[in-house]
Amino acid sequence: MFEKREPTAETDEEVSAAEPMIRFEKVVKQFGSNVVLDHLDFDVAAGDRVTLIGPSGSGKTTILRLLMTLEKVNDGVVWVGGEPLSHEHKGRKLVPASEKHLRRMRKRIGMVFQHFNLFPNMNVMENLTEAPVHVLGRSKSEAQERARELLSMVGLSDKEKAHPTQLSGGQQQRVAIARALAMDPDILLLDEVTSALDPELVADVLDVLRRVADTTDITMLIVTHEMNFARDVSNRVLMFDRGRIVEEGSPERIFTDPREERTRKFLDAVLAGE
Repeated sequence: MFEKREPTAETDEEVSAAEPMIRFEKVVKQFGSNVVLDHLDFDVAAGDRVTLIGPSGSGKTTILRLLMTLEKVNDGVVWVGGEPLSHEHKGRKLVPASEKHLRRMRKRIGMVFQHFNLFPNMNVMENLTEAPVHVLGRSKSEAQERARELLSMVGLSDKEKAHPTQLSGGQQQRVAIARALAMDPDILLLDEVTSALDPELVADVLDVLRRVADTTDITMLIVTHEMNFARDVSNRVLMFDRGRIVEEGSPERIFTDPREERTRKFLDAVLAGE
């Protein structure tokens, strides 16, 4: 169903020369006088699975919204796959992106939201095939074949004709994951995808996302308070506070031996509530 990229024997020079899949270059985002992202610099390599942690209001979801072009930067540039996302080239200059440029770039990015956002008037199959047919130009039969593969992967092959109101919250979120993957994006953004679910439904959704991480080479950027999930799925964790990266490292190091006092306090508070 999926082809997982295997590690290669690239030299350090070749790896360092590769363009990151996501790059934030001195990005500023503010709402009025409130600076949410403060000259933010960070990269995510292709195939990486990076989790953003930190207190509410630290800028994590704003990063995802900028990548989805739901918000515009105030300063700096966001890049995707070596191309500017927030801007486009006009001659030798970078200018704010046109709607045409944004539409083209959006095809590379899928997002799963906290509250599912399925089309209520469409059944599951229609939810999964609407965008591939109308945005990617696929035939209906091709889109349906791909949708059935994805429904099998998320354990919902028997729900093709069900409408969202006939599904549990966990089932709706699994459909939402399949819908995002149906566009074959380079990047999958996950914004607190379990926070609206009853506790007994969380495990199934997290199992699906672990399967996606294990069986694909898709780049994943994750905002979550599920620290065990972050530890299992991520290969890198970034701790945010007040629009800046306070600390970053492997999940093992961040969760067992954080170096910054702000990180320790945040993890103590989150883990105490689990």
